[in-house]
Amino acid sequence: MSERDRDRTGPGRIVLLTTTHRVAPGLLSWAAWRALQTADRVLCRDAAHPQLPYLADAGVAVETAAPAAAELVAACAGGRTVVVLAGAEGERALTDGLAALAGSGRAGALPDLELLPGSYDLPGARLLDLVEVMDRVRAVCPWASGRTSAELAAYGVEEMYELVEAVETGDRAGVREELGDVLLQVVFHARIAEEDPEEPFGIDDVAGGIVEKLVRRHPHVFGDEVAETAEDVKAQWLRIKGVEKGRASVTDGVPLGQPALALAAKLAGRARAAGLDVPLPEAVSGAEAEGFGHRLLALAAEAGAAGVDPETALRAAARTYRTAIRAAEGVPGSVGD
Repeated sequence: MSERDRDRTGPGRIVLLTTTHRVAPGLLSWAAWRALQTADRVLCRDAAHPQLPYLADAGVAVETAAPAAAELVAACAGGRTVVVLAGAEGERALTDGLAALAGSGRAGALPDLELLPGSYDLPGARLLDLVEVMDRVRAVCPWASGRTSAELAAYGVEEMYELVEAVETGDRAGVREELGDVLLQVVFHARIAEEDPEEPFGIDDVAGGIVEKLVRRHPHVFGDEVAETAEDVKAQWLRIKGVEKGRASVTDGVPLGQPALALAAKLAGRARAAGLDVPLPEAVSGAEAEGFGHRLLALAAEAGAAGVDPETALRAAARTYRTAIRAAEGVPGSVGD
């Protein structure tokens, strides 16, 4: 006796089968396929539902119909099972109708209602939506369609500073928003890069590259090497990076265009990590620019050696000073006004 013939006396069962467009059509769970193949009827109101061709190939007959709640209840009479393949926006009208029937008390025994996810979003699935939206924005928006990576570079710097500020001030909502803005810059640049006539690449190339780099530079995670401390990991990373880049100096690859305090700390940190004993320029006193520069360099190196990021420390001090200035002016305010 087949499963569908086992019980023809109860009120039946309605299975609301949901799927996600972020998973290739046809890749359904075993429970979903089992429900589809043993159902008495399978209904779908959307004749263009992406799953339909795959269900047809599998021999599952699907009726294109959108029955009202009362009609669906009647279809389940005699213990029958009806599977409803939900649309992209769900089946709100149907579930509301069933709820209304249950509340009215006029429908008698209602069928069991089961929500069955046929496919699930994996972590990171919404990134697919972002890529899709960016494709459309690039193709249709008059402003976005004409931008170049060179024109966007300044926005990337601005968004990173806004993210840093949100992190340093503990603004959780701000961190979430600014991370999105930074991510937009990545996807936007990658979308523009697809159009390069000589060296095109896309977001998958970008993601694939960083995945390979992370695996390659974490042999203690993905290989047999051992790194027991954070300092071990850092030294290993720099060693592998040096081999990959074929750099002659530990200073190679340090962008000279970054903020001066961060640049000074980075150079001092590279020298320290390499075990190089390079004397700092003598910190002379006086009002000359060179003298101030030497003293600032020494302070940046000292902060780095103490495990303090001088940029972060100086921004925190500047915010405190800003608050004091506003207080002296009689202007109420806090960081971020």
